[in-house]
Amino acid sequence: MSFASVSSAQVHLLSTYLVRVEVDLSKGLNAFSIVGLPDKAVEEAKDRIAAAIKNTGFKSPKQKNHKIVISLAPADVRKEGPSFDLPMAIGYLIASKCLPADVKEKLFVGELSLDGMVQPIDGVLPIVQEAKRAGFREIYVPKENAKEAALIGEIDVYGVKNLWELVAHLTKKDILPDENCPFIQKKRMSPVPQTAFEVGTREYQVDFADVKGQRTAKRGLEIAAAGGHNIAMWGPPGTGKTLLAKAFISILPPLDIEEALEVTGIHSVAGALHEPLITYPPFRAPHHTASYIALVGGGSVPKPGEITLAHRGVLFLDEFPEFERRVIDALRQPLEDRIVSVSRVKGSAQFPAHFTLITAMNPCPCGNNGVKGKQCTCAQHQIDRYKRKISGPIVDRIDLWTEVSIVEHEKLTEGRGSEKTSEEIRRKVEAARKKAEERYHTLKLPFKTNSEVGARDIGAAIPLSDEVKKTLNLAAKKHDLSARSYHRLIKLARTVADLEGHDEVAVDDLMEALTYRPKQLSNS
Repeated sequence: MSFASVSSAQVHLLSTYLVRVEVDLSKGLNAFSIVGLPDKAVEEAKDRIAAAIKNTGFKSPKQKNHKIVISLAPADVRKEGPSFDLPMAIGYLIASKCLPADVKEKLFVGELSLDGMVQPIDGVLPIVQEAKRAGFREIYVPKENAKEAALIGEIDVYGVKNLWELVAHLTKKDILPDENCPFIQKKRMSPVPQTAFEVGTREYQVDFADVKGQRTAKRGLEIAAAGGHNIAMWGPPGTGKTLLAKAFISILPPLDIEEALEVTGIHSVAGALHEPLITYPPFRAPHHTASYIALVGGGSVPKPGEITLAHRGVLFLDEFPEFERRVIDALRQPLEDRIVSVSRVKGSAQFPAHFTLITAMNPCPCGNNGVKGKQCTCAQHQIDRYKRKISGPIVDRIDLWTEVSIVEHEKLTEGRGSEKTSEEIRRKVEAARKKAEERYHTLKLPFKTNSEVGARDIGAAIPLSDEVKKTLNLAAKKHDLSARSYHRLIKLARTVADLEGHDEVAVDDLMEALTYRPKQLSNS
């Protein structure tokens, strides 16, 4: 009888694949089949499509005496989710001669409800990026996803409310009256205006001025924010470790447009997007009972975990030693390589994992070990086991270790005027980051923050005077630093220098960086 081909796409892991939806109608007993490695959601599309077409006013595919075969090509890639409903419905209407339309250079995605309404889907942003790259001129997405899709320029984005609206837009005829087809008058939809990249005011619950005292910890967090360094805070319960971590996001600068699109795309694919565009670094704080898969990612079909959702942002692990040992050690690769590799029977994936790690921990299980005026109730073997949960390689990958001690009660009632605000600290952080970025741009190195500098480039990126080198080598011998810790100390000193406005690393900058070496863990 007839044939039609419609373009669509899907996101698998964090990659986007173009999919060709081919619809063939032939004479014979009524049958409806979908081929091309469809999953259960795609298989069930037959009933959704049939009901949506019928309730739009066309004759249901299941009421006609013909055989329907829908092929999703390429056939060797598994098709998942309901996003193929819309292109399959359009393909059927074209093949059945109910919709005279030219769908070349057009791409369709969307889930259909039984009444013909188009429902939102996950992963729209990377699909639009791939459509643009592949040369499509128009893309049709659910209306709820349109603002997200319109972040990408140079491709017309149409937000589709229902199937009837899309048919009225696509038809070549002024009025579409045909046997078995409803009377539909042609009506053009307008492309969605491109969504502007606007950095709004970040809303945060905790300001640094709200945290009393803790000057050393605040300085450590300022350095961590300026250089993208990992930081661990330790101290007794109730001293403000969690509060400081929550305040950390208030001193981070916003994402640039490339980073914002990257982060938004990841959250869109994961179904965790609650706004059209994420313009500030994400903050993820999983509970210490979180599983290995929840943190790292995985499942039978690998999906990103908290590590990837924290990409370009912050991963805060409160009660750090209470996490499973396996979960803690899983941080080794992403902290070093800024990616996480997940391998499963149904596929392997590499997810981005460029984040700043913040951890908080007590000195022992009860929290009172070494605290003045408090009595520790833990046995020595419990304390040793608690500390051993954090292995040497993890300690080596954390740049700053800072104590959060008990604050005097008198300070708790002081006004905010006695403390620096987040805005004041953020201005210093932004100035330090700008200084670092300009330095690496001049050197033609692909880094934005000091923490990104690799061992191969550290000599050219961060030159040191003879005096600083001498002090550094003496300190390295005294503290028995590993090669990794040695390089991280140099990068940390460079960040301190940037915050102080120094063109070169001074001895004082290095000495301050040394004060953040771990002192609490016996295995450091």
